[in-house]
Amino acid sequence: MQTAIPCTVMRGGTSKGLYFRVEDLPADVATRDKVLLAAMGSPDIRQIDGMGGAHPLTSKIAIVAPPSHPDADVDYLFLQAVVDEPRIDTSQNCGNLLAGIGPFAIEHGMVKAKDGVTDVRIHMLNTKSIAVASIQTPGGVVEYQGDARIDGVPGTAAPIPIDFLDVAGSSCGALLPTGHAIDVVDGIELTCIDNGMPVVVMRAKDFGKTGYETPEALEADAALKSKIEAIRLKVGPMMNLGDVAKRTVPKMCLVAPAQHGGAISTRNFIPHRVHEAIGVFGAVSVATACVVPGSVAASVAGIADPQNVKNLEIEHPTGFFTVSMDVTLEGGHVQVRRAALLRTARKLMRGEVYVPASIWGGR
Repeated sequence: MQTAIPCTVMRGGTSKGLYFRVEDLPADVATRDKVLLAAMGSPDIRQIDGMGGAHPLTSKIAIVAPPSHPDADVDYLFLQAVVDEPRIDTSQNCGNLLAGIGPFAIEHGMVKAKDGVTDVRIHMLNTKSIAVASIQTPGGVVEYQGDARIDGVPGTAAPIPIDFLDVAGSSCGALLPTGHAIDVVDGIELTCIDNGMPVVVMRAKDFGKTGYETPEALEADAALKSKIEAIRLKVGPMMNLGDVAKRTVPKMCLVAPAQHGGAISTRNFIPHRVHEAIGVFGAVSVATACVVPGSVAASVAGIADPQNVKNLEIEHPTGFFTVSMDVTLEGGHVQVRRAALLRTARKLMRGEVYVPASIWGGR
């Protein structure tokens, strides 16, 4: 016997995942996590017995619920199903799957659509912050087709602009969790930053790298990965994240001078695989680091007047990511007024996902 659970598969940004309504899953967290691991097929490096795509970017889950925040339309909980471990991680947010929350909520009657554009205010439970996604809804119906293009996704789709409100320090308690623009760990200068995603920014050249290597080449370098992971384990407590050995944050980012006219070039460990692009909140945090005086990113990007920067293009292995910024500098300290970006999403399948009834018999 198997249990059928209503589910929608969506591409959100450059990721793909399973979207659920909270009422369709077990209320007990331990049971819920077992159900989601079975649905994804974890632990297994191929995830052959589930819906996962054998990569962290395609082993993601979004749970959508009625709002628990007075300024929100819906709640969004992001869950990362670890591919090769029986573990669900809730320690980070995902700005890519976030792009699919608005369409999902509208199509499931959780938000009433307007004729034209519908703004959906999303309470991101992982970081207890708000994002506003603008969804194209001509005639009150979600439109997925359009002419917006994002690097890392073939073709075009309807644009989904997203504004982030008060995400600085949402995971670590401060934009600069250590209180410094630069720290030194294992002889490496680095910047710890959290503007929606805890990220550690380091110069690629300090590891003997150009910063332009392919993700495959970096993943194949066992000595590099070991050195980066050793640093990650040490900076976890420094960033108020505690022991991060079993957590997917912080992300580790190697930076180099831009090659294609952007602000900076990036290679991102997430944390043990290398991203083919860059995560949404990872890009926001790196862009913010570029305008923090004295940071590693600022020294590489060389931006003359951070306060007058409106858009920063963050280069990654498959293109670039444009982050709109509004910041002020007071006494050498950065205050982020606004961070926004453009994503797209597409509904791929809607139906039921099956898990063994021995794990959960359903409601």
